[in-house]
Amino acid sequence: MNYQVEMEKTINSLDYIPRLLLHVCCAPCSSYVLSVLAKYFKIDIVYYNPNINTKEEYDKRLDELKRLIDTVKYDNLVSIIPCNYNNMDFYNAVKGLENESEGGKRCFECYKLRLDYTAKVAKKLGYEYFTTSLSISPYKNVNWLNEIGINLENKYGIKYLVADFKKKNGYKTSIELSKKYNLYRQDYCGCIYSKMERRKKDEFKNKQDRKYEED
Repeated sequence: MNYQVEMEKTINSLDYIPRLLLHVCCAPCSSYVLSVLAKYFKIDIVYYNPNINTKEEYDKRLDELKRLIDTVKYDNLVSIIPCNYNNMDFYNAVKGLENESEGGKRCFECYKLRLDYTAKVAKKLGYEYFTTSLSISPYKNVNWLNEIGINLENKYGIKYLVADFKKKNGYKTSIELSKKYNLYRQDYCGCIYSKMERRKKDEFKNKQDRKYEED
């Protein structure tokens, strides 16, 4: 399935402005997504990311998200639904998968955790649609994200907006918007495991650079 094409079919068929609950992970990723979706939906953002490894990092990303929304004038209303930070939600969801490599089964369970929470809130509060900004990242498995979303649509009876926001230069545009609004761009996904993997890659690169200089 071409998720970008399917999303365009959906939004182009709308004859009113429905309510959408959008899960977002950070301001840079949501910058482009909001610029697209706010033309067609009234959006509430659910910032549910218990995978983020410290409260300090969690709050820093949330503050940047709030600053973005306060700065940009969108076509329709955009607001944030507050969520409590509980890192144990993440650790419980990925128990037994701690040694999986980045992008593997642990990430699938993390996607499912965050999307399931979003779908349940959408059901409880009566939204017509829900989706996530995660597909804008080239490091996220877009097939998994949409598979999970469609399964949750069937489970809860709330329409999932399939998407692949990296298409049509979406990821590139998000980087440009991040520079425009001077947004904090983190260098790892959020969880302690992705942070450790990033650190290992940086250490390896530094060793290679030193070896090159010595040669």
